Amino acid sequence: MTIDARALLPIAERAVTLAADIVTSRLPGAVTAKGDRDMATEVDYAVEHAVRDFLARETPEIGFLGEEEGATRTAQGLMWVLDPVDGTANLLHGIPLCGISLGLTDRGTPALGVIDLPFLGSRYSAAEGHGAHVDGRKIHASQTSDLGAAVIAIGDYAVGIDAEVRNRPRLALTGRLAARVQRVRMFGSAAVDLAWVAEGRIDASVMLSNTPWDTAAGVLIAREAGAVVVDLDGSPHTANAQATIAAGPKILTDLIDLITETNETDKDARHSE
Repeated sequence: MTIDARALLPIAERAVTLAADIVTSRLPGAVTAKGDRDMATEVDYAVEHAVRDFLARETPEIGFLGEEEGATRTAQGLMWVLDPVDGTANLLHGIPLCGISLGLTDRGTPALGVIDLPFLGSRYSAAEGHGAHVDGRKIHASQTSDLGAAVIAIGDYAVGIDAEVRNRPRLALTGRLAARVQRVRMFGSAAVDLAWVAEGRIDASVMLSNTPWDTAAGVLIAREAGAVVVDLDGSPHTANAQATIAAGPKILTDLIDLITETNETDKDARHSE
């Protein structure tokens, strides 16, 4: 199916407005455990249901994938991808760093993205080939060229039964970054990380994970703002990427080199145990 993503941006904006109204007008409600220290609230489900139903009416020809209930509508090629509340733990604790992330993918490739940070009053949007904006203002990624001057966000540490193993490279990378960059930050929301890379508030974001609801909107917004988004080895980020690394173009090479060196050192340490 051929589609003009920009023409769908108003529909995506209306869907996210609906979601933001729910998030800001209700308490989180009952918590449903999804795993070890992983949860969803009544608000997560309410947003997903409302956005899914709205998009089904407005764009019945486009599929829908939500974090909480999976793919509830399929279509050839095109898919709405929603994280109803990215940063649920933050929401539960009254930390305003959480957002609604709605992307449109075309055969897995992001074509449109809207991220709303309802407690901060900011909305980021982009359609492929038309730049990125926050609240109607065009935005650009950082042009910082020195890692020593860079503020870099890292993704959450892993939880679950294999968290200790999965966190070894995360902890090693945190240490290497802390020794090299100006500051390391953890905001607890992929939507915040990628939106702020796009706006140039931070110089890079490193997440050693990749799920479509976390990244579909933010990857497109960051790219349209001039950031480079890649996998762990520096190859272009795709739906099948192992990691999600977004950075201003002038520090990307040095950042990838640091990540590669950290991974090799960590592997050598494990092999010697």
